[in-house]
Amino acid sequence: MRISIASYSFHGLVQQGAMDVFGYLESMRYRYGLDAADIWCGELLSDTPSEGGGMLPRMDEDSLRKIRDAIDEKEMTLANLCVDDAHVWDADATDRERLHQKALAHLRAAVILGAQTVRIDMGGESEEMTEEQFDHIVARYREYAQFAADNGFRVGPENHWGAARVQGNMERLFQAVDHPSFGLLLHLGNWSENPEDGDREFASRAMHTHISAQIVRTCLEDRLRMLVDAGYHGYWGVEHHSGEHEYARVAWQLATVKEALVANGWV
Repeated sequence: MRISIASYSFHGLVQQGAMDVFGYLESMRYRYGLDAADIWCGELLSDTPSEGGGMLPRMDEDSLRKIRDAIDEKEMTLANLCVDDAHVWDADATDRERLHQKALAHLRAAVILGAQTVRIDMGGESEEMTEEQFDHIVARYREYAQFAADNGFRVGPENHWGAARVQGNMERLFQAVDHPSFGLLLHLGNWSENPEDGDREFASRAMHTHISAQIVRTCLEDRLRMLVDAGYHGYWGVEHHSGEHEYARVAWQLATVKEALVANGWV
């Protein structure tokens, strides 16, 4: 079954110093019985101390290869590398270049880790985009998409925050980038207006998904059906957000998604 659990689902445990990337991989394979990982770099590939003490794995090649070895040893796939603080647009030109270099570092990391998809945010706090901002974002995503194509994966934004939560912005972006290795990490329901319409409109562009507990509780089968009808063939990515009782709550969320997929013959 093509299903994964975003490592952000365990951010509470990571902040307590109770989980690192290797513990996460062990949990995915042996606690939850999955053959896919879904790594959020904000905690599991950090180069800063964790709040619970101790250093988290760094982004140097030796550390990345150790993570890849752990993925391979468990016969797992990295469904998605979810990158924060490397977004494309920032109003400050110096910060834009810093973010660009960080994005490039994570794209190179994705090659080492064998990621199938990579999420790099659009950026832009406002829901509106200037022409300068739009042109810069298009140029960068074309560059990133070509790198992804050359290395066998897909890359793109998530409807995550700011301008990326506006359907019109995302539609315009996809038309302008127009690259087969450019896709959307579809965070179901996370649109600034008319979330059901947004999910339906972009289901065919989805390269990966985030399925929250709210979606599971309220409209899971409807949203899964949208993706299936659109021909979605990526991983069903479970993402939990509470930061509390994560092992148990993630187990419930995962089991509910699995049951919906099996009961409807979508596996």
